Amino acid sequence: MVSMDNQLMVSNFGGDDGFGTGLPDNARFPSALSSISTGNADTSHLTGAQKAAIIVRLLVAEGVDTPISSLPEHLQALLTQTLGTMGLIDRKTMCAVVDEFVEILDQIGLSFPDGLDAALELLDGRLDAGATQRLRALARGAGQNDAWSVLENADIEELQQLIAQESLVVGAVLLSKLSTDKAAKLLMKLPSDQAKALAIAVAHTETVAPDTVARVGATLAEQISCKPARAFALPPAKRMGEILNASPASARDQLLRELDAADKDYANGIRKSIFTYQDIPARLSERDVPTLMRELTNEDLMLILAAGKAEDTNTNEFLLGNMSKRLAESLREDSTALPAPDQDSYEAALSRIAGTVRRLADDGTIKLQVTKD
Repeated sequence: MVSMDNQLMVSNFGGDDGFGTGLPDNARFPSALSSISTGNADTSHLTGAQKAAIIVRLLVAEGVDTPISSLPEHLQALLTQTLGTMGLIDRKTMCAVVDEFVEILDQIGLSFPDGLDAALELLDGRLDAGATQRLRALARGAGQNDAWSVLENADIEELQQLIAQESLVVGAVLLSKLSTDKAAKLLMKLPSDQAKALAIAVAHTETVAPDTVARVGATLAEQISCKPARAFALPPAKRMGEILNASPASARDQLLRELDAADKDYANGIRKSIFTYQDIPARLSERDVPTLMRELTNEDLMLILAAGKAEDTNTNEFLLGNMSKRLAESLREDSTALPAPDQDSYEAALSRIAGTVRRLADDGTIKLQVTKD
């Protein structure tokens, strides 16, 4: 009962019942076959598949749901073929097989998943997204050096560039081999006409030979791997924009004017990466204003209102108009009693509010709208 074909005897016939037997929750073996007496006939002439067929036949006769579909396909086929050739089995042999099976179940403490794919299914929802993605890539190939693992771990932007320069068939193969989540993200990033063409092309990948798929993966992965490693995750303009986000407005504006003269394209790229208090009406949804206000101190907004800067008027009115009327009136009234703030305090308040908006967007609490170039 420990030979390879005895997998059918001890493999999963359903979900875990709590004792690692692999039987369904409602199929406790003793209760399902409680009317069968024990026997001591010799069963050495039976294969593991034949013994499994006897057990399955008994469980089916007892009305127990036996999800054979959880077995690997080749074992399902073997079990079905064996059931069709068994003929008649005498009662003593049947009872001896039952005794043997019960003995095996009694000796099992826990049953573990068969392979990485099954382990991932068992831990579904308990691993973080990054670990799941890397492990699924490993399950498909030979590890970190596997071509499809390289492609699975590539940035969406890199995959977009690959698809843009390859044929539709190659793009369809790539889309088909990526994990579902990765493929969906990639597809959503593509222009609608390109996404539609790729979706149609996927229908024609059924006849692509495995060696062709392997060559496609190797070629695409080589293009990814040949790119020099980047020391910084963000492009230069984005990095500089993040720095200037935390800088005083006066210093930021002065630097941008000087960068305009030196490299206008670079300066424009930085501007696109900067988020300021004045950007709030164009980027923040009205329904997210209450969420933002819960994260802010009233003092910062009161200080900005007290400054009375013309460039802040649109943002002030946007925020006040999308909070409770009582709170808006209170802030207006209280701000009139404040003296005009000094420049440093004013700019610090602007920076804190803009920084709070960026933080909420980064952690997914709110979603900033994308402005057109």
